[in-house]
Amino acid sequence: MRKPKPSPNASWPPPWPEITDQRVLAAVGRVDRAAFVPAHLRPWAKADIPLAIGQEQTISQPFVVALMTQALDLLPGQRVLEIGTGSGYQTALLCELVKTATGGLGETVFSVERFPALAKRAETVLKSLGYAPHLRVGDGAGGWSDMAPFEAIIVTAAPVALPAALFTQLAEGGRMVIPIGPRDDAQTLWLVRKQDGAPKAQALCGVRFVPLVSPLLDDPDQRLAVSR
Repeated sequence: MRKPKPSPNASWPPPWPEITDQRVLAAVGRVDRAAFVPAHLRPWAKADIPLAIGQEQTISQPFVVALMTQALDLLPGQRVLEIGTGSGYQTALLCELVKTATGGLGETVFSVERFPALAKRAETVLKSLGYAPHLRVGDGAGGWSDMAPFEAIIVTAAPVALPAALFTQLAEGGRMVIPIGPRDDAQTLWLVRKQDGAPKAQALCGVRFVPLVSPLLDDPDQRLAVSR
């Protein structure tokens, strides 16, 4: 795909009409996306497009990142789980939004990455910028049960169904933002709330994400249906 020309002087973040949460916009303005992309792609860091980061993974389009973050409706001090650390860019935004006046940048942020090389690179970049989330390498569909429950969960790769383990780890009243759909085809971005122990879902928009690969999802008992 042909990339747009670099726009080093473009205003950042762009004027996205759908993004109305000023805290999210401020966080996007503070976190330097260029720090999280490969050096040869940094001229496009402020282009509203996904960029390759290796391992056949991408750093998502900034608008989609902002939209997903806004849907989480995070408050300072809340515990949030990210599935798919990737570049660490989304992780940094989460750290900004849940930070407290007395806490560190990331003490209530937990992130799981499938690829060790990506996890290591993300950890290095995040640490260099002063962020200290909890990171680990593992199967994202399994979540991080030892640290559950979480008030919010964000999934940055698309499973074919809602992973049961992740929903179990969501606190009552909590929110999960997750793309769901077939591999290499159109998917739907969902906001899933946990109400009385059951999922209540709202479709946000159509998206295209890399697949969430996990042997856990081969088991039908580990997949939950999502509908409006």
